[in-house]
Amino acid sequence: MRIGAIQKFSMIDYPGKLSAIVFTQGCNFRCPYCHNPELVDSAKFLDPIPKETLFTFLKKRVGKLDAVSITGGEPTLHKDLPQLMKNIKKMGFLVKLDTNGSNPEMLSKIIAESAVDYLAMDIKAPLEKYSQITRSQVDTLAIQRSIQLIKKSGVDYEFRSTLVQDMLSKKEVLQMGSLLGNAKRYFLQKFVPSKTLNRDFAEATSFSNQKMDNLQQILQNNFQEFAIR
Repeated sequence: MRIGAIQKFSMIDYPGKLSAIVFTQGCNFRCPYCHNPELVDSAKFLDPIPKETLFTFLKKRVGKLDAVSITGGEPTLHKDLPQLMKNIKKMGFLVKLDTNGSNPEMLSKIIAESAVDYLAMDIKAPLEKYSQITRSQVDTLAIQRSIQLIKKSGVDYEFRSTLVQDMLSKKEVLQMGSLLGNAKRYFLQKFVPSKTLNRDFAEATSFSNQKMDNLQQILQNNFQEFAIR
């Protein structure tokens, strides 16, 4: 496990809970608008934080924090992820996992071992456009398997999409919604300009408020919970 950073406190990452965030290094996608380039581009990696440091910190937060969110990068690339999650749960914390859905085998293992309490999967594009958006070779069958695994897992979950102007059309966002079927939660997130993996996207913009509002009107009745973030 390569831990790139630890955020000691968050009120927004785990719904309704106070959490810490663990950021893992390494990702198999190269989304140009990614705002964590230091976790994706190996040339930007800092020395990893030892797991012992993480658990020393968490011991001091027992009773003060409710949960730990594990994000990246892409956490499911790390073979020891399930054990890390189980060790965190043994301390009394809830565990949330953020994933791009490219590794359904790891997701299946984590679910089967009851290592996770909340799953959040990013939906990047309609299936036929996944490789173009992520600038990677993507097994779209794996994406579909992950969606179905999460929906049938019995674990609380959400799907979400970050929208960058000119990368996706309104029609394609609606196709992404259809891909999820009758999922419990789907959130659209406005892209916020900041540091990005591809510097050309540092000043990119999100969909307009009008376009976002229109998407909400169309999609909100398709899910138990839908919102614009």
